[in-house]
Amino acid sequence: MVKDRRPIGQLLKEMGLVTEYEIQEALAAQKDQGGSLGQILVDMDFVDEKDLLFALAVQSGMEFMDLDDILIPDEIVDLVDYTIAETYKVIPVAFDGTTVTLALSDPSNVSILDDLRFMLDSEVKGVVATEDAVDRAFEKYYGDKKAGSMESIVASLEGEEDLELLDGRGDIADLERLEKDAHSKPVVKLLNLILLQAIKDRAADIHLEPFENDFKVRYRVDGVLYEMVPPPAHLALAITSRVKVMAGLNIAESRVPQDGRIELNIGGRPVDLRVSTLPTAFGESVVMRVLDRANVNLDLEAIGLRPQDLEAIRKLIDLPHGIILVTGPTGSGKTTTLYSGLNYANSTEIKIITTENPVEYDLPGIVQVQVNEDIGVTFASCLRSILRQDPDKILVGEIRDLETGQIAIQASLTGHVVFSTLHTNDAPSSITRMLDLGVEPFLLAATLEAIVAQRLVRTICTKCKTEYTPSDEELYELELTPDDVGGRTFYYGQGCDNCNGTGYRGRTGVFEIMMLTEELRKLVTAQSSTDHIREVAKARGMHTLRDSGLLAIFDGITTIEEVVRETIFTA
Repeated sequence: MVKDRRPIGQLLKEMGLVTEYEIQEALAAQKDQGGSLGQILVDMDFVDEKDLLFALAVQSGMEFMDLDDILIPDEIVDLVDYTIAETYKVIPVAFDGTTVTLALSDPSNVSILDDLRFMLDSEVKGVVATEDAVDRAFEKYYGDKKAGSMESIVASLEGEEDLELLDGRGDIADLERLEKDAHSKPVVKLLNLILLQAIKDRAADIHLEPFENDFKVRYRVDGVLYEMVPPPAHLALAITSRVKVMAGLNIAESRVPQDGRIELNIGGRPVDLRVSTLPTAFGESVVMRVLDRANVNLDLEAIGLRPQDLEAIRKLIDLPHGIILVTGPTGSGKTTTLYSGLNYANSTEIKIITTENPVEYDLPGIVQVQVNEDIGVTFASCLRSILRQDPDKILVGEIRDLETGQIAIQASLTGHVVFSTLHTNDAPSSITRMLDLGVEPFLLAATLEAIVAQRLVRTICTKCKTEYTPSDEELYELELTPDDVGGRTFYYGQGCDNCNGTGYRGRTGVFEIMMLTEELRKLVTAQSSTDHIREVAKARGMHTLRDSGLLAIFDGITTIEEVVRETIFTA
């Protein structure tokens, strides 16, 4: 069928399903409350869902199908795995040898078909069905396929003899064989399951790791790695090749590291996978970083700042000039904090430019520049050019050398707010780090406004949160005694389906904010020791990371175990 470009209201009217008066009423409601016109017409009882879907099908060039009137053979159902069908809400209804026909309930989401073409490694065609009909068909055809999905697929692969064994690792690969293996149905099916399961469980990273006798698959959720059911070891090369094909990498080259990107649309939301390969003794190790925009809340109020700290951060962001550093190890949430700050500052009156490596999330209204050191586009060269673009606020992904530090100071002195990151253990040690890079102490003292150190701790699952009394040994790890916590209530998560039995769901930040007072500026100029700077900052009211962690424990947000794991005690 050919797409019909007419507006949905006009189509419904010409089909005799709605009147002009009803369309105008729905348009008025749409102006007030937003949303799609078709759904508003359904909500106002002017048209039923089946008629709307038929019109949407005509508009998108798809056929309308009543799933209740057909019987789908098992061999057609088996073309699409349970996890894919559930995630994308599709039902396979036909296969002509080259093209799989899929029934979906949202014909406007055409990116689903592009993803499934990729995921199924086959041509796909869409037909439209009602949401209720898709749900009924899913229950009918997939109801008994859920349990042991990963285990059953792995078991079915044990008998696959046509896939290349991992003998002769490190030899030059046969390109034709690699391509065949990468497109074989068992490999496609297994990798799809790994990706969808990890994304569904909110994984931040997916690790594919070949060893001498096995092939491990692990993914990181809330900062902790969990192991999945391992695929057969002889599939390592084929699965790695499949990932490289999806990421547009050279599958014949396994001797050098490669980086790529896979763009997916999972359940109607965009998900980016940043792919990194690394040659090892037993094959290529692959790590895919999951950038799921639906799981990231760039609201400054949602990152874990206490009310007093939130107010302090807002004042820093609103400053007319100065440098604000966010510090912490890799994976401590620095980028999310900075993005949340930029999101807060973003307005039509303010020009914000960032230079990042890589650009992780698109921020509408903010100019974002991707660093590419291979062609000389470094943080320093970008920053120098950015200053000629008339910005008000600037984000430099990281200050890692003297040149970048000097230009950041220059930018601050000429009336810009500069945000950046460092990799140090706490806020006071960032001063030492900047001085070690060669930055002049008096310039640092003149431009630095604040340093924010942070860590991420897992939050207790709200569904299984339970009170308990900590042991003396647990309190001792926090440098506390039972008398210190008299009357306090402690919590932990028992473990439930909501948190996959871990007792935790999600993470929040704990922060150490060191504002540069006049006294501290003098200490910076005098190049005082980190310990002395820390001692003075604490005396002037700075909460350390451990202090912030304790407050999170007392508020019932996290556990003693998490705070001990992520922070250290400073006397």
